[in-house]
Amino acid sequence: MISLSKPSKYLFIGKITLRNQLAYIADFLVRSLFLILILYIFMQLWQTTFHGEGSSSISGYTFRQIMWYLVVTESMVIATPSLCTRIEGEVKSGDVAFKLIRPVSFLAFHYVEYMSEVALRFVINLALGSAVGLLLVGSPPVSAGLLWLPLIAFGGFTVNFMLGMLVALSAFWVEETRGLEFVYNKILFTVGGMLMPLELFPEKLRQIGHFLPFQTIVYFPAKTAVAMQPDALAGMLGLQLLWVALIGTAVWLVYRKGVRKLNVNGG
Repeated sequence: MISLSKPSKYLFIGKITLRNQLAYIADFLVRSLFLILILYIFMQLWQTTFHGEGSSSISGYTFRQIMWYLVVTESMVIATPSLCTRIEGEVKSGDVAFKLIRPVSFLAFHYVEYMSEVALRFVINLALGSAVGLLLVGSPPVSAGLLWLPLIAFGGFTVNFMLGMLVALSAFWVEETRGLEFVYNKILFTVGGMLMPLELFPEKLRQIGHFLPFQTIVYFPAKTAVAMQPDALAGMLGLQLLWVALIGTAVWLVYRKGVRKLNVNGG
């Protein structure tokens, strides 16, 4: 049997995940076509909004910037798989017991699998969304932010994984976790800035959004892509790292407590 070093094991996991996704690329593309419908609906809504305002910009965003902002946020959100469905299924079926004894970290295994999957999905979604954006509103605002988008998006996906895993690990205590995931997604849609930039929110709600980690997931990458402020870039990256460290610590503690509970109860 071939013995793999620890980094090689995780690279192999990522490679297998990509192969699995490519094996069902037709099904994936059908799901991605939903992005076209979403962007078309938002285009109609925002056209009406801008006409009603009678202005070429709202809170510093033009119609074209808003649409390309939505291209990024929707491409990211549609790319993310449901961690709750996976972890809950593993716990209910008992597969979690086998995964815990593998010679790889349970959390790292799911992180590599998750990131490999979202990387492929995000690239395809972004390509499809960009084609729709070019057709509907023209080229995106050209700035250095587009070069920083992959890095900021990577940080956003990582924060999203940490928060999603924190919710998913509650499966060690409760049978159904998708209700909690539903609430989490709705928070991400609103104060997370998925539906619109935080600048368009009322002052109090905007302050709440800036205080929470959800802004780092899709708002930071989308704002970087369409309206990057160079002096704010370092702060965005630093805030993403801070939340990864804080939430990652919480995930580790919850995971360890969940494993102890699983061992005591016998799975």
